[in-house]
Amino acid sequence: MPRRITAEGIVMTVTTDPPRAPGLDVENMQELLDMLGDIPPARIRMRPFPGTATEEDMLRINETDKPLCELIDGVLVEKPKAWRESLLGTWLGTLLNNFVVARNLGIVTGEAGNYKLRAKLVRLPDVAFISWDTLPGRRQPKDAVPLIAPDLAAEVLSAGNTRREIARKLKDYFKHGVKLVWIVDPDARTVRVHTALDQFRDLNADDTLDGGNVLPGFQLALNELFSVLDRQGPG
Repeated sequence: MPRRITAEGIVMTVTTDPPRAPGLDVENMQELLDMLGDIPPARIRMRPFPGTATEEDMLRINETDKPLCELIDGVLVEKPKAWRESLLGTWLGTLLNNFVVARNLGIVTGEAGNYKLRAKLVRLPDVAFISWDTLPGRRQPKDAVPLIAPDLAAEVLSAGNTRREIARKLKDYFKHGVKLVWIVDPDARTVRVHTALDQFRDLNADDTLDGGNVLPGFQLALNELFSVLDRQGPG
């Protein structure tokens, strides 16, 4: 008996062929999951049908619903996020923004910042920095989904992320111009710093994160970053 997946009221059979969506080169649901990095099926939005979703669909859903979705080859994929990951991402963004604003280096965006890397591919890094030099005319973009890549992208890992999913994100980022990627692991309290797809170093809670060539002078002790996870009220 073939295994079946239900999402938002639409049933698809993994081992049989769904209708082929225009521009989506997969034969069945299992190939779709493989293309997306073996993510849990429940994270794939079935409306609009995978392969047919547009930027407008993504914006509409992200304005009215949670969790936020990325657009990957015409497929709306929910970003897995929980309380702790959101807290850590917000704190990282705050610390980064304090440095950037004080020196007027560019813009820091949070988890809702849209970056169109190419047609049908829109990523929403948990935290991102884009310099004035990277922005056309050294101005903030007016488009809701600007066709541009940040200089720095940071992703805070959640239980719903898979290794292959993160590997695909890294490939997308570096292929389209991102210079630095931080992969933040709240469980291990580590940060993997990628300066290229296959060039990285791992930092633990006793180390200091720096901005490299992207943000010269930025330094953040990781015990300060992860301390937000231990905060409690007085008393």
